[in-house]
Amino acid sequence: MGDLSSLSVPLWIMAVVSVLQALLLIGMGVAGYLVYSRVMTLITDLEARQIAPIREKVDAILVDVKGITARVNQQTERVDHAIAGTIDRVDDTAARVRAGVHDKVSQVVGTVRGVRAVIMSLLHKESHA
Repeated sequence: MGDLSSLSVPLWIMAVVSVLQALLLIGMGVAGYLVYSRVMTLITDLEARQIAPIREKVDAILVDVKGITARVNQQTERVDHAIAGTIDRVDDTAARVRAGVHDKVSQVVGTVRGVRAVIMSLLHKESHA
């Protein structure tokens, strides 16, 4: 077997390399955290400067669209109501005109039939006389 002192140098080298690896891993962890922190700060700043104003504008547009939609619905209901009322009035007026014309025509027809009956009666009496 060999001397134990000959094994101590490689063991020391392995120990130093292990400590260096541990320090490297710790350094990479700290660097990763710093990068993550900076990226999150950048995203937050970007959101505050770019996205928030756009979102406010979109929200304002949506409020306007909702208001316009409500007004259009209200006006549509008013127009529907006005059209229905107008159609009802036209139907009522047409029924009145129809009834009035029917009454007048019936009177005229009755008068013509009466005059015809008188004429027929007179002509019938003259032909018998």
